[in-house]
Amino acid sequence: MPEQTMFTMGDIACAEGALHAGCRYFGGYPITPATEIAERMSQRMPEIGGSYVQYEDEIASITSVIGASWTGTKSMTATSGPGVSLMNESIGLAVMTETPLVLVNIMRGAPSTGQPTRGQQGDVMQAKWGSHGDYQIIALTPASVQEMFDQTVKAFNLAEKYRVPVFVLADETVGHMRERLVIPDKDDIEIVNRKKPTVDPSEYLPFKPDEDQIPPMAVFGSEYQFYATGLTHDERGYPTDAEDVQMQLITRLNHKILDHMDDIVEVEEFMLDDADIALIAYGTPSRSGRKAIREVREEGIKAGMLRLKTVWPFPEDIVANLASEVEHIIVAEQNMGQIYHMVRGPAAPTPIHLMQKPTGMPQLPSEIIAKIEEIDSI
Repeated sequence: MPEQTMFTMGDIACAEGALHAGCRYFGGYPITPATEIAERMSQRMPEIGGSYVQYEDEIASITSVIGASWTGTKSMTATSGPGVSLMNESIGLAVMTETPLVLVNIMRGAPSTGQPTRGQQGDVMQAKWGSHGDYQIIALTPASVQEMFDQTVKAFNLAEKYRVPVFVLADETVGHMRERLVIPDKDDIEIVNRKKPTVDPSEYLPFKPDEDQIPPMAVFGSEYQFYATGLTHDERGYPTDAEDVQMQLITRLNHKILDHMDDIVEVEEFMLDDADIALIAYGTPSRSGRKAIREVREEGIKAGMLRLKTVWPFPEDIVANLASEVEHIIVAEQNMGQIYHMVRGPAAPTPIHLMQKPTGMPQLPSEIIAKIEEIDSI
């Protein structure tokens, strides 16, 4: 298919990104402001031989996605914060069984029912710590309609490569904004598929990792017979309470992500070469930040921005290096300050200033300009 250009909203771009990445199963329950993703999938899946199922709730949705993935099908769901709250137990199951899947969260006002038609970034910590236990997750934070497509493709590639659930975290503004979307020629879209076992079925150990710490993944119903469980398990998949097995398993589940951060983490630097003041932002606030920095530069203020396109795993080393080169850091978020707490550790002792805005409305360029000017006058 040749390159296509359309004017569309972020949610639609996300759905198209999933389809172009090879997603052929969507299990979900409509919820504002992610409903347009489900609606688009319900229209497009039958056209390409995929499956769309609307379930009775989010618990059924996420468990169906786990099951579909084990049939060898690239699978996803889409929801908002309240839906993720219901899915968290099964997200832990997907982590433990090393099930590739993509979970899109179009973040809205919270807590509880909150503001269904307004945007926040209040689910960032939920994505990382929502389920119980020690584990790593991957979470991408698009800031435009184009990135809703591109980052969804990347989410599938990372899920398949590392056998892990991957979040696409977009605030409602990004999900519902309309912009130009360019869908590349299919030959120009990088596609990653999960590793499959090559050993004789009699020798197959479903959770025995390769050198990269990731096991090849067989398909239910194939000649490879195996057992998958959320219980602590050995390389055969059989439950065990052996301390050494638990230690090895949890260590591997964490380090298969942490040891590949250079491949996973993506950030964007904007006018940081000579900056004295650095803004750290992601999603919609980074759009306002870009305009604000251009304007304060015209005033002679040396400001720049580190835009986080990946929030989990958190790029601590990148933040630490930035902190060593600037005099002040501003963290702008549409919440009470979540990534702010992640910045404080690696950035110390550089002064960190929080711009919090949990009102459901994005930070304005004028608000960021005022904060930069205030700090510059210190």
